[in-house]
Amino acid sequence: MDAMLILKGTMIKKSQQRRRTSPCNYKERLFILDTRSLSYLERRPGKKPILKGCIQLSNIRCAEIVCSSIPIPCTNKYPFQVFHDNLHLYIFAPDNYCRQRWVRALKEEIRLNNLVVKYHPNFWMYGRWQCCHQTEKLAAGCKEYSPEPNGTKVLPEVPESKNTDRLGSPDNEGEGLVVALQDYTPQGHSDLPLKADQEYTMIDSSHPEWWIIQDNMGQKGFVPCTYIAEKSGRNFDRFDWYNKDVTRLQAEELLMTEGREGGFMVRDSRHAGFYTVSVFTKAAGSNGLKNPRVKHYQIKVIVAGGEQRFYLAEKHLFNNIPQVITYHKLNAAGLITRLRRPISHNSISTNSSFIHNEDRWEVDPEELVLGEELGSGQFGMVLEARWREKRVAVKMVKEEAMSEDEFIEEAQVLTKLSHCKLVKLYGVCSQRNPPCLVLELMENGCLSDYLRARKGQLSPATMLVMCLDVSEAMAYLESLKIIHRDLAARNCLVSKNNEVKVSDFGMARYVPDDLYTCSMGSKFSIKWSAPEVIKYSKFSSKSDIWSFGVLMWEVFSEGRMPYEHNTNTEVVEALATGLRLPRPRLAPDALYLLMEGCWRQKPGDRPSFAVLLHELASV
Repeated sequence: MDAMLILKGTMIKKSQQRRRTSPCNYKERLFILDTRSLSYLERRPGKKPILKGCIQLSNIRCAEIVCSSIPIPCTNKYPFQVFHDNLHLYIFAPDNYCRQRWVRALKEEIRLNNLVVKYHPNFWMYGRWQCCHQTEKLAAGCKEYSPEPNGTKVLPEVPESKNTDRLGSPDNEGEGLVVALQDYTPQGHSDLPLKADQEYTMIDSSHPEWWIIQDNMGQKGFVPCTYIAEKSGRNFDRFDWYNKDVTRLQAEELLMTEGREGGFMVRDSRHAGFYTVSVFTKAAGSNGLKNPRVKHYQIKVIVAGGEQRFYLAEKHLFNNIPQVITYHKLNAAGLITRLRRPISHNSISTNSSFIHNEDRWEVDPEELVLGEELGSGQFGMVLEARWREKRVAVKMVKEEAMSEDEFIEEAQVLTKLSHCKLVKLYGVCSQRNPPCLVLELMENGCLSDYLRARKGQLSPATMLVMCLDVSEAMAYLESLKIIHRDLAARNCLVSKNNEVKVSDFGMARYVPDDLYTCSMGSKFSIKWSAPEVIKYSKFSSKSDIWSFGVLMWEVFSEGRMPYEHNTNTEVVEALATGLRLPRPRLAPDALYLLMEGCWRQKPGDRPSFAVLLHELASV
């Protein structure tokens, strides 16, 4: 009987170090787990992968995560171990969810093996076990091993003093309170869901990665420790962005050497008790040319309502410093660029390919058969292709037109979306150079070209349905707090059934507070942009509404360019005086009223997409 595939994905493997003198190295490998073995292969661009190792599952005696406070010297920070044939194989996953999936799957497959009674929870390094300091590599483990796939998480009893009915009661005065930095969806039955910015009670923080907290309903559970922060606390050692004892000069040297847009670190300031964010950017200078440099921002502290609050360039106030960093990862909000990539003096950065939250998004390049070009733009070109007997579109990034980080961001946005009016992502092919997205094929091309090619053939009713298609997609994005930032007919595609879907998410952003302030030098399309975008670079769902009004105008103008006889400067001046696009000949009065509603000067006066969708359906 053939072996059945269980998991497949790219991770990093540490060398076996069979000789004490052999160098420590970390290599990216394609790992495959099936019902017979765990194997790992070396990928070779344009060639078949080479099998580098294969472990029979019957020989594995332990599979478990590795807990260590030692800095991880590779890009993947979540190690786990496989003990087999008296050897320890250390594997580094890109995130904790990926690691948990692999460990649980391995435990499930080896549960009937002759398993160890105890294992070593830390690394073998420098000639001894870091957990128990034994110097014999085959010494018995020091921690009891659980063969259960879900691990040995046991919730302790809550101490009487912390078992309060209400958070923040006078009994604890904020002591033992933590704040969620972001949402967390449980990955196991013993985990607790998190809602960003909500407060929870700390129960147990002894584990290096998984802390136990309690919500205001009395429910207890595990959460990743990097998803929460102590209220007003300053314990940053567990965060990958904190670099203790790094000077300003050292920070500049490291960030300039990395050269990654938005690469950043938080370090101790020269003034005791204060912290500085150092961030690298290539943003253009006053002469319009790229100007690689490092900017330093001191995290400022004020007292508001009797409590310390923290902020950076603009006064977006937060209870603690991790909240400040989490916010500015999403939003530049006055900084020269967003905080995109944490850089540490303890880690080695590599130009590795796209790292996925889930291995299922990776597309094997050998499965892609590229065909003719469908179109091209400023950042890349789109080809028709075949993938697994399916016709697809492949979006390939032009070299130097878009950075790897920007490509990763677009792919990550798409992996989180699922709606019938959004162009579907099938996968990401990171092993090609340049990397590419594998997308749903929309046979009739972009909406603007489609409208021009069928001028005089489309009825107003058909055009209204096109606008409804787009508004459905945008209402969905609005519900997820995602702004598109580049909505236009050219960025919508038409299927063979004449269904319109929103595409091109290269500028899309998740914004928890519905406001995104882009960094200096960012480009946007003036003729589709709201006044607050043009003047202040402030994007929101309401600026997407403005762009949608322009898109409706495009549809009912049969693909004409808005303000086609005006320069960008003339458009900006006209908008400031209150002038707007005229009613298209084919647009009913009721529909033009909706367009005008999208173009109200104040963002707060514009409708939401949910309201607009209802009103469009009533036209």
